[in-house]
Amino acid sequence: MYILGIESSCDESAASVLKASGQKTEILSNVIASQINIHAQYGGVIPEIAAREHVLHILPTIDSALKQAKITHKDIKALAVTQGPGLITSLIAGVESAKALSLIWKKPLIPVHHVIGHIYANFINRPQAPKFPLLALVVSGGHSNLIYMKEHYQFKIIGETRDDAAGEAYDKAAKMMGLSYPGGPIIAKYAEEYRQSGQKSTIQLPRPMLNSPDFDFSFSGLKTALLYQLQKDKNWKKRLSEYCFAFEQAIIETLIHKTLKAANKYQPQSIVLAGGVAANSALREQLSSNIKDKLPKIAFFLPEKQYTTDNAAMIASAGYFNYYKHKNKAFLDYSRFKARCDLKI
Repeated sequence: MYILGIESSCDESAASVLKASGQKTEILSNVIASQINIHAQYGGVIPEIAAREHVLHILPTIDSALKQAKITHKDIKALAVTQGPGLITSLIAGVESAKALSLIWKKPLIPVHHVIGHIYANFINRPQAPKFPLLALVVSGGHSNLIYMKEHYQFKIIGETRDDAAGEAYDKAAKMMGLSYPGGPIIAKYAEEYRQSGQKSTIQLPRPMLNSPDFDFSFSGLKTALLYQLQKDKNWKKRLSEYCFAFEQAIIETLIHKTLKAANKYQPQSIVLAGGVAANSALREQLSSNIKDKLPKIAFFLPEKQYTTDNAAMIASAGYFNYYKHKNKAFLDYSRFKARCDLKI
C-alpha cells in the first residue's frame, strides 16, 4: 500500500510517499521545502513567517512528492499528517490541507504525533526492523525524551526535559558565542575540529541531573554555566572550538548516561536514537560505542541522517504502522480533526 505523509510542525513544508507491505517499508519520495535561510537572519524561527511560507509551499510540495513517486492520489491508501505538537499556525497549514485532500480524495486520515514520527524514522528501509520491547531516545530542538515501547503504538514516557531540550540548548549556546542558526551543526563542526586536534579540554561544565533517581533531562543550567564561563574568560573567542567541544560533550554524556540507566532498568531488546540531534555524528558514535561495550545483548538502531530532521517520511512511517496495527479502526473524521500545539503522547 501507499501512504502519503505530510509534515508542517515548524519551518519545513514536507511531503513523502511510503510504500509498505507487512513490516517492510520503502520511501519513494521525500520532498522538503526548507525555510532555514529565511529564519537564519533572525536567529530563530518566526512563527508568523513560517505559517505564511507553509501556505505557499505545502500543496506544491505534496504534488511534487506524488510526481516523484510516480503515482497519483488514486493509488494512495491513506494520508498521515502531523497533528502536533509544534507551532500552531504551522500545524494548521498541514492539517487543514490534509483534511481537504482526505475529503476530496475520500481517503482515511491518520493523525501522527511529531515525536512518534521521529521514533518511526528507525523503521524506514530496514531489512530487519527494531524488535520490541524498545527504548527510544528522542532528541530534538523541542524534545528530549526517553520512551519505552512494549509493541507498536504503545508508549510510556519514562524521561523528559524539565526545561530546555538539547537542541534548544544548542541554539541558545550558539547565539551566546556569536554563531549562526541553527546552533547544532555549527557547534558540532567546531567541536569536531577540537576533538580531532587531540587536545584535552580544561573547561569544566556540569552534566545536569546526572545522578538524579529519575530519567529526566535539564539543559537550562548547562546553558547558564556556559554563559558564566564565557563572561569570566576574556579570551574565549580564541578558544571557541574548545568551548563548543566542552558544551557538546556535556550534552552527549548526559544523554548516554540516562539512556544506559533506563536500559538497565527496562531491559529492552532494542534501543533507537531519533530526532534532529540524532544527526550529530559524535552522539551517534559515542552512544553506539557505549551500548556495544556495556549492553552488548541490546540491538542499537540509528535512522538515516536524512530522516533525523523534520521530514514527512517519518510521518508516513508512523502513520503506516498505526494503520497496520489497527486495520479495522475507523480513523479520524476530517471534520473533527484539529491541529494541537500541546498534543501529548
